Amino acid sequence: MKSETVSNILPEQKRKPKWLRVKLPTGKKYKELRGLVDKYGLNTICASGSCPNMGECWGEGTATFMILGNVCTRSCGFCGVKTGRPETVDWDEPEKVARSIKIMGIKHAVLTSVDRDDLKDMGSIMWAETVKSVRRMNPETTMETLIPDFQGVEKHIDRIINVAPEVVSHNIETVKRLTREVRIQAKYERSLGVLKYLKQQGQRRTKSGIMLGLGETREEVIETLYDLRANDVDVVTIGQYLQPSKKHLPVKQFIMPDQFEEYKTIGLELGFRHVESSALVRSSYKAQKHIN
Repeated sequence: MKSETVSNILPEQKRKPKWLRVKLPTGKKYKELRGLVDKYGLNTICASGSCPNMGECWGEGTATFMILGNVCTRSCGFCGVKTGRPETVDWDEPEKVARSIKIMGIKHAVLTSVDRDDLKDMGSIMWAETVKSVRRMNPETTMETLIPDFQGVEKHIDRIINVAPEVVSHNIETVKRLTREVRIQAKYERSLGVLKYLKQQGQRRTKSGIMLGLGETREEVIETLYDLRANDVDVVTIGQYLQPSKKHLPVKQFIMPDQFEEYKTIGLELGFRHVESSALVRSSYKAQKHIN
């Protein structure tokens, strides 16, 4: 197979291609949730991150909440979250998140967080307490936890496994060759190890995500899919990388829709239970469908 950057790509251009243009969110359910978020000052990564799928997900009763503050100890080249010295942990946060989910009437909640390498437990205790609080206050709500790598420390990962969220996700983000550039403090093999350990310890459903358009080749994307499947990952999401600001890594390619479709076909043939693959796909896209 000829090694080359992804075929079917657009040259660098100022305007986004038409398939990356998003319609404004609409619908009764979306308007209700938007009103609740504004009224109570609720914190969702959907709204603060201007997710293109917010209207669709909220309309289906799914939302993503970020815990452990909004300042990350890492400085990944793709991520728009602030980097620096995080604030003190708010131990009331689990109840606040659980209450927000109850007020919004969320059927499926996705929890994510910044990296907290400054903490001895790397935030894993807060993670566990949040899952328990959400379950106590919202017994009918299912959950996905999109976790950091916790530097691969098993006792921290065990805290997530012990509270048994329906889905545990950890994003590989990019291909092996680009990991050092894209995820400066992360390691490709360590992320695979986290996903493998989750399954070895009995986690029923695991998930990971990849961004495209950072200069990866078609062969490297397929290799990454092979690596994820070899570590028994059940669900994979594949989407287009978009530059958060001029300070972040530039977009090298806009991937064509038919290329996303090819990756979806390859992923399903490899044995993934679900593959979400299109330009606007993000980690929590259609998350409620990834439980079963």
